Amino acid sequence: MKRFVDRDRELDQLTDCYESEPADFVVIYGRRRLGKSELVRQSIEGRDDAVYYQAIESTAENQLEQFVDTATAQFSSLGNVRRDWEVLLEALGEEDAIVVIDEFPFLIEEDESLPSRIQRVWDMELQETGMTLVLVGSSISVMEDKVLSGSAPLYGRRTATIDLKPLDMADARQFFPEYDPETAITAWSIYGGTPYYLQTIDSDQPLGTNVQQAILSERGLLYSEPEFLLRTELRQPNTYFSILRALAHGRRTPNEIAGMAGVDSGSLSTYLQKLRRLRLVERHIPVTESPRASKRGRYRIAAPLFRFWFRFVYGNQDQLRMLGDDAYDEIVTPELADYVSPLFERLCQRALWDLVDRRFRDVGQWWFKEHELDVLGLTDEGLVAGECKFTSRPVSEGVLADLERTTSEVRWSEGPANGETLYVLFSRGYTDDLEHTADTRDDVRLFDLSDLVSTDRNE
Repeated sequence: MKRFVDRDRELDQLTDCYESEPADFVVIYGRRRLGKSELVRQSIEGRDDAVYYQAIESTAENQLEQFVDTATAQFSSLGNVRRDWEVLLEALGEEDAIVVIDEFPFLIEEDESLPSRIQRVWDMELQETGMTLVLVGSSISVMEDKVLSGSAPLYGRRTATIDLKPLDMADARQFFPEYDPETAITAWSIYGGTPYYLQTIDSDQPLGTNVQQAILSERGLLYSEPEFLLRTELRQPNTYFSILRALAHGRRTPNEIAGMAGVDSGSLSTYLQKLRRLRLVERHIPVTESPRASKRGRYRIAAPLFRFWFRFVYGNQDQLRMLGDDAYDEIVTPELADYVSPLFERLCQRALWDLVDRRFRDVGQWWFKEHELDVLGLTDEGLVAGECKFTSRPVSEGVLADLERTTSEVRWSEGPANGETLYVLFSRGYTDDLEHTADTRDDVRLFDLSDLVSTDRNE
């Protein structure tokens, strides 16, 4: 059974467009499986003035015929209208209709002139009506190039844009309400905030059972999911697979990635740029530096399921088949804490905005030479420095002492001269000595796992 979670802001935005007097042109895009189609279907549910057409990979003639059939079912007067996109849209504009075209890139693949034709009918006819035109697409590169970019025919026409993001932890947890905070964080570290993936979780079953059945078993719904999506987006995916595998195994710098992936370092940037455009990989820098000027960027897989798949499934398929139902316990469990730790750090960074009552300029990681901070928040009052420990061993005063020493190495030219540093720690538990220290010092805060699963935000 499908579950629709959150997206209240996006639904309100769409409803406002539908109800407004002037014409609206809305663009919705984002990575596959995030629920864009379900969002627009929810937004028009129960309305008799809406046409929802989901394009398919077919000839331009078949696509047009299917659109006519869909539109005519809602507005019978269109049956007498000539089979032409401009004429049909003009007729729908006269009805002040809501027209949703899902997977718009499929139409462009067959008819590259379509954006120009929509631009023409919009400029000449539709913008004077009460119509709402909604274009939806999962191919981010096509939507950016053909709809959103400054050189695209439709540039400047849209009145609203929804760049749909993954669900944050607080909303994702609604898919596994029975899990305790530690298991919830582990589940998010595997499935991320993608609704399609989260739908496969039965929280009445142990997390390991869910992962075994959905991801590690060749009969599982997500067993081939990353491979399928990459082959859909990329013509020669094998090199990309090697790069993603290197990233999933902790390689972060271009030299490290190129070395493990067996890719020439000179051509690596081209592959990474493509993966970044697909929003599967992201580049991050020390939070104190400028994104444009910094040359110390690191790379990581943005989508948790892809990171999990390339760590535990890709290249291990024969072993997974041989181990059968024991695969999770044999392959995943021994490495699980190490796997979750970097994603745990991301959750801590995101939660910091809400857990600490300061006005942040930015929050992220920081590193310089051998020094590194899991969490560093930049505020007008000073630094907020943090350490994240996803281990069963209680965090002791020694960790706080290390955190203080490392923070003393931070140089932030824009910070206040006499700002006070706040030290924050995130862990499953703490020693009595450290808890006593936190009770007696105003500049030390301790957070446990339950603090992270109820307050989180997307980057």
